[in-house]
Amino acid sequence: MTLRLCRACTHVEDVPPGRTVSCGACGAAPAVVHEELDTLDIAHIDCDAFYASVEKRDDPAIRDKPLIVGHPGGRGVVTTACYLARRFGIRSAMPMFKALDACPHAVVIPPNMAKYKVVSRDIRAIFGDISDCIEPVSLDEAYLDLTPAHHRGDGLPAQSLANAAARIEREIGITVSVGLAANKFLAKLASDLQKPKGFSVLGRAEARDFLAGLPVGKIHGVGKATADRMAALGFELVSDLQALGERDFVARFGRFGERLFQFVNGEDSRAVTPDRPTKSVSAENTFRRDTARYDDLATELRDLAGQVENRLKRSGLAGRTIVLKLKTHDFKIMTRNRQLQAPTQRADLIYAAAELLLRKEATGRAFRLIGVGVADVTESAMADPPDLFSGG
Repeated sequence: MTLRLCRACTHVEDVPPGRTVSCGACGAAPAVVHEELDTLDIAHIDCDAFYASVEKRDDPAIRDKPLIVGHPGGRGVVTTACYLARRFGIRSAMPMFKALDACPHAVVIPPNMAKYKVVSRDIRAIFGDISDCIEPVSLDEAYLDLTPAHHRGDGLPAQSLANAAARIEREIGITVSVGLAANKFLAKLASDLQKPKGFSVLGRAEARDFLAGLPVGKIHGVGKATADRMAALGFELVSDLQALGERDFVARFGRFGERLFQFVNGEDSRAVTPDRPTKSVSAENTFRRDTARYDDLATELRDLAGQVENRLKRSGLAGRTIVLKLKTHDFKIMTRNRQLQAPTQRADLIYAAAELLLRKEATGRAFRLIGVGVADVTESAMADPPDLFSGG
């Protein structure tokens, strides 16, 4: 028999395989049907067009209009777009001028990160009612461990997830898509299958066959450059990789080969890891016009160093390694770093170290972006020991 989860009342019942039936408890039709529904306990939850959904929630006048969240202007890019706007081909990271060429009547709103953080916190509180092991990926997505050691809800993990999704829609005013599987890799793939407002299950038995027809770029950790290299070797679909043995993976792809072998076979040994430590704190700016003058670059760098100081202080952190980031006119990214004697939160020290790095690179080349950050992050109690500045 196959299990059926009612999306309306979360009632679970056995149903004949291949049969479409209404809920035996409430009569509703929307359902999740799967043979492994009672054995899967790792979830990925992703908010649907998060920033745009929050803005539409707060302004009824734009709910039925194509909406783009992002900074307008020549160098602006799309942060996110609602599903109406996506019908015109608009996608995240698209240059704003191209997005508006595709959809001239779209409403454009600059992002309000402070508001989105509050909404994210409220959503995470609902997650906390069903699991004590949550791994945030960003403001709008997270993994949940719903194994018996961490599941806080009654009934099956699938029922708790359906309840959480309904609560988010009812209490927060936006929708989410849920992926339920045996591991993080499959759960993430599942959450993308039926957006928006989806609830997809990817079981162990079907995983390898499901993966076989996907392009290799769908594998976690395989970016465009790696996918292009794989294609050059004749590996375009996951099924091409599934023909290899584990030793072949290690020989061809090095240390990543071991994990890649797991992924292409539907396995993933990564645990859901809550409260991942912050590795760096940074700020950056994209210029409206490519900028080559040292004075202009240095002025922007000083402002960014002040932003980093504020973020470090708000987070109670400090960093020892100063990182300068530059993007050239042809989109090549350069990073340079310099280590301090001790961790710092101070904008003047961040700027001084980054400015030395900038002097070496600002030799007449034009840059479209400049950024500065700190790495080797630690607690603020370790920051800026007085003896370094006392002169004695």
